[in-house]
Amino acid sequence: MDDALRAETIRFTGHGGDEIEGYLAQPLGGGRHGGVVVIHHMPGYDEATKEITRKFAAHGYLALCPNLYWREAPGASPDDAAATARAQGGVPDDRLVGDVAGAMATLKALESSNGKVGVIGYCSGGRQAFLAACSLPLDAAVDCYGAFVTGTPPEGFPMKVGPIVHLTKDLHCPLLGLFGADDQYPSPEQVAELEAALVEHHKPHELHTYEGAGHAFFATDRPSYRPEAANDGWQRIWAFFGEHLAA
Repeated sequence: MDDALRAETIRFTGHGGDEIEGYLAQPLGGGRHGGVVVIHHMPGYDEATKEITRKFAAHGYLALCPNLYWREAPGASPDDAAATARAQGGVPDDRLVGDVAGAMATLKALESSNGKVGVIGYCSGGRQAFLAACSLPLDAAVDCYGAFVTGTPPEGFPMKVGPIVHLTKDLHCPLLGLFGADDQYPSPEQVAELEAALVEHHKPHELHTYEGAGHAFFATDRPSYRPEAANDGWQRIWAFFGEHLAA
């Protein structure tokens, strides 16, 4: 693995022709590379998500993380932007799909692209990764503990989201799902509902649930971090994207 890379903030065209901010990381080792759209978690476009984006570049992928809250709070801190977005009900589903489509187009237009693009999302981004994979011609998708693909948000939940499991029939690509057995959203029962839908519609998938892990077990900067689950999850991600996004 050649981990030389370049990372920078860019502007690209998202939903509705809007210019939005994104964080682009690229390997510098030459050759052609698969692309990954990184969808940030509910806390927003923060340093932890940018670190994940760079991690993909260090492993040989072109990676772009759209700032999904850019329209609500351009230039604001991640915490303030996330609070503003939550107060407005979160990112509308159609806008999310348009922004991921723009990120896909941006990655494919890079000279070093091999023409393949996957998506990965964490927390709210896990649901959004599933939504994107059911709406766009992606080559692979990873859902990291995405809440409300199945199940209904509790009363008072700030984001205007609903279940999207009915879209499973439209899933365009293989899906890898990584979940915690101690999570409530999604609960193991909700993960089982997702798997039943994937089986019913004959969609290629791998779902893994980790005992002793709850929500956000990948987050190294939070008490929820579970190294054993996260390390195994990363190995599964590298194998999955290596299979589906290779040149």
